[in-house]
Amino acid sequence: MYQHNSMSNADRVMRSAFQSDEKLRETLKEVLAEMGLTAREFSKSSGIPQSTLYKILSGHREPNITTLREIVKTIRQLEGSEGNFIAIIAARPVLDKISEKKMRIGEKMLTLREYSATTIEEAIIAAIRAERDGASALVCAPIVSPTVEKLLSIPVATIIPKDSVIRAIEVAARKIE
Repeated sequence: MYQHNSMSNADRVMRSAFQSDEKLRETLKEVLAEMGLTAREFSKSSGIPQSTLYKILSGHREPNITTLREIVKTIRQLEGSEGNFIAIIAARPVLDKISEKKMRIGEKMLTLREYSATTIEEAIIAAIRAERDGASALVCAPIVSPTVEKLLSIPVATIIPKDSVIRAIEVAARKIE
């Protein structure tokens, strides 16, 4: 089952805004770094003037409520908590091999959100949960994709692991030698 390991970046920024301007600055810098974004890129995504963002990050300006709302909204959009994410359903060892948590496809920056499942039933439940969470699309194993496609209204892509299947056959062959 999918579990949030910690509070979302948007929630962290909101919480820090209530603590102090200094805490907000620190948290916003951390979040931008974790998301791999420069202030310039964030400014472009959010529509917040670059100079305003630099003043907030350097402590020369306190953000007004409208700017804070725009910062939080943009972080949510970029991190996929507003539907711009693709859900990936797989066993934990497979998910651990995925290093990218964000992908740029054309003009869109999409977040990859992991849903761990070890049984077919868990995978089906995770698929339904992913759609409820707002996933734009879903990636899953061929054993569950036909069932999931019948249940969901979002696009479903099937993982076809050709190389890993060949490696598994080689491992099996070595074990019977």
